[in-house]
Amino acid sequence: MTRHFLSLRDLSRQELLQLINRATELKSMLRRGVDYEPMRNQTLAMMFEKSSTRTRLSFEVAATQFGGNAIFMSPGDSQMGRGEPIADTARVMSSMVDIIVLRTFSHSTIEEMANFSAVPVINGLSDRFHPCQLLADIQTFHEARGSIQGKTVTWIGDGNNMCHSWINASQLLDFTLNIATPAGYTPAADLVNNSQNVYLSNDPLEAATNADLIMTDTWASMGQENEKNSRAHDFKDFKVTMKIMERGQSDCVFMHCLPAYREMEVETQVIDGQQSLIWQQAENRLHAQKALIEFLLLN
Repeated sequence: MTRHFLSLRDLSRQELLQLINRATELKSMLRRGVDYEPMRNQTLAMMFEKSSTRTRLSFEVAATQFGGNAIFMSPGDSQMGRGEPIADTARVMSSMVDIIVLRTFSHSTIEEMANFSAVPVINGLSDRFHPCQLLADIQTFHEARGSIQGKTVTWIGDGNNMCHSWINASQLLDFTLNIATPAGYTPAADLVNNSQNVYLSNDPLEAATNADLIMTDTWASMGQENEKNSRAHDFKDFKVTMKIMERGQSDCVFMHCLPAYREMEVETQVIDGQQSLIWQQAENRLHAQKALIEFLLLN
């Protein structure tokens, strides 16, 4: 049976932890110069309706380091961008390549691609979830602070696709997730209502109290550019500051999935400070994605 990765819920707790540990192993192997090419003569295809730096770069490099090939297509380079049904595109692509990464707007697009694909489909980002980023985030926390189980994670900002994926992670890995958003920007109710350890707030300082990890994201994601000014007003009290970081544990760390807009959602002093893990977090996209590719292709 073909396995897909559309959200973290496609993995069991044990599989997720195995992926995180394997990502760190692959990272170590790369640094030791170990030659490991499980994708030789295999091809990864990426179809992105949204622009990307870290997702595209990490998947292309992952395929190359694994001895495989990577093909990138934007909507303008494919018939799907001209109205070809997703199901038809999925059938054709999966007859020629070994694994597909789709980065799109609507999560239903990814679900339909997976339904008609004969090879694994990976969610490179949708309006509902960004699970690949979470693999790197959890790997980064484990490397820096040990197991995330039983810890307190604080999300400050928009209840967006990243926030949704953190909700999934909290269920799988059993940690407390405090979410602070402005009124009207709370995460999807169906996800919150199905979680026992998610707490909503409109007060960033309250949400950050005793946190082991504090996270945020840009206030206006791709496709929300026309809301940039209104969001800047609505989120003005939700900047991650040193004052907020001081409410966390003494060894509290900061992460941001990037790109970051300094002095908007986060103070420069925080993102460039000693508590920040953003560069380790960004690099771990490569290693986590290699572990995911290996898992889906080789099981």
